[in-house]
Amino acid sequence: MGLLKNKIAFILLSIFFVFSGCETKQLFEQSTIYPNHNWPAKQATKYQFNVTDTAANYKIFFVIRHHNAYHYKNIWLDLTIKSPTNVITKQVLNLNLADDAKGWLGSGMDDIYDQRIPMTLAPIHLNKGMNEINIQHTMREDPLENILSTGIRVEKVKL
Repeated sequence: MGLLKNKIAFILLSIFFVFSGCETKQLFEQSTIYPNHNWPAKQATKYQFNVTDTAANYKIFFVIRHHNAYHYKNIWLDLTIKSPTNVITKQVLNLNLADDAKGWLGSGMDDIYDQRIPMTLAPIHLNKGMNEINIQHTMREDPLENILSTGIRVEKVKL
């Protein structure tokens, strides 16, 4: 009986070390919820996250949850990235949410769709410290209707 307990303990301990040795992607994800399902054009969303690994590059994604009734196939955004050294990078993005062949590009359930869309063409370097990302939509519709939430996701790229 004691030998069986030792074998079980050894197997469980081995499994623990195998899984604890695996490296996971460090990431940050945060969203802003719009209770009335509309996003006012004047409402810029701000996200702050701490970068500790300066040797890595990062992918930044726009995260959106919307109704099937969203009126457009795309969304225009103003993206501002502020580094810990106060260097500001601005970019205008036109992100596709749907196409004629497939319809909505994200995953959906019932009439709600979730999407994670890359905001940079290639992985980028982020400086060590507190980084800040601001996103504001520049669509003609104000407020932008049928938007449940928007946000960002930052993933470390494995080299």
